Amino acid sequence: MAVGEVTDANFEGEVLKSDKPVIVDFWAPWCAPCRRISPILEEMSESRSDVRFVKINVDDNPSTAMNYGISSIPTIVRFEEGQETQKAVGALPKNQLSSQLGL
Repeated sequence: MAVGEVTDANFEGEVLKSDKPVIVDFWAPWCAPCRRISPILEEMSESRSDVRFVKINVDDNPSTAMNYGISSIPTIVRFEEGQETQKAVGALPKNQLSSQLGL
């Protein structure tokens, strides 16, 4: 399953009201560490059907980033039942990212 894209407009429906945990990658196209972590998230998404993976461009969708206090990217946040449950900041190795996100 590929990593989907979400926006300020559909964040609530796609993430907060999801019936399964959602991993959200807060990123921007100009961010080199974001581009490094993207293939790791793609790989993780292909091996997990119990969790959804999405990304949100913070430049195009500043409201959601502000709502969750995202001050540096990449920031990857796990949401369950509409709540932020775990967070990882920076371009971490896959094993560290999995551990911090409870995967």
